Amino acid sequence: MGPTAAGKTALALALSERLSCDLISVDSALVYRGLNIGSAKPDSATLARYPHQLIDIREPSEPYSAAEFRQDALAAMAKSAAAGRIPVLVGGTMLYFKALIEGLADMPSANQEVRADIAALAAGRGWSAVHEELAAVDPASAERIHPNHSQRLSRALEVYRISGITMSEWQARQAVQVLPYRVHQFAIAPPDRAELHARIHIRLQQMFAGGFIEEVAGLMARGDLHPDLPSIRAVGYRQVWEHLRGDYDEGVAFERALIATRQLAKRQLTWLRGWSDLMWLDSGETTDSQLNKVLMHLALP
Repeated sequence: MGPTAAGKTALALALSERLSCDLISVDSALVYRGLNIGSAKPDSATLARYPHQLIDIREPSEPYSAAEFRQDALAAMAKSAAAGRIPVLVGGTMLYFKALIEGLADMPSANQEVRADIAALAAGRGWSAVHEELAAVDPASAERIHPNHSQRLSRALEVYRISGITMSEWQARQAVQVLPYRVHQFAIAPPDRAELHARIHIRLQQMFAGGFIEEVAGLMARGDLHPDLPSIRAVGYRQVWEHLRGDYDEGVAFERALIATRQLAKRQLTWLRGWSDLMWLDSGETTDSQLNKVLMHLALP
């Protein structure tokens, strides 16, 4: 696991060359078909040589939840283990990792009417108003959820409106569900944030040069997608969508996508700094050096 642009995929591919393992993606954007360039999805040749589970399993018009990820990941892990192989989970969606390791609270199911009411509040007064209402009833969740993270804000307020019980309380009632595996956890990141920002900038430049705007234009042309879907709210996609909608020019779209990606990386690192039992790897080292440290930790040749 690690922040965006840290080198997770390269290390995962190297691991698959040395171990009898199966790669399982832990990324909330890679699940969607058609989100390729902006999600830094491995290309078709790479996926053919190094198959990943849980990539391209949903249309972008179909939301995908952490609960669904946990169910799908556990099934993929069980299949891998039954074949005598090692499940290797790779990605940067920290909520998915947390859901997998700890389980999920049995919270109320989605209520479309309540969601529509919250969406109307956001449309009329902005997501800051949703955040203020959540802070009034569930300050712990409001402190944890950034005001710009509309999907999580909406869900937290929805849970309270449906049940009268805050998401924080639901989560406090949750019992940790132990995985039936011996788990080794690795985090890869540059030690210097400036280096990470430089890596993010270079990769975003490559995305824009490689047809990212054209990819989003194709998604818009489908006619069944809109900016409130989790797929289109993904970092980078939202900003390019707004550019193509006429909200601002390409240069502004790039800068906004860059800022949003840096903010994502900051949130990912915040999650990881609070994570227990992590072995940290330096993005600046060669992949071979990183791989050797992993194998030594696992006590494997």
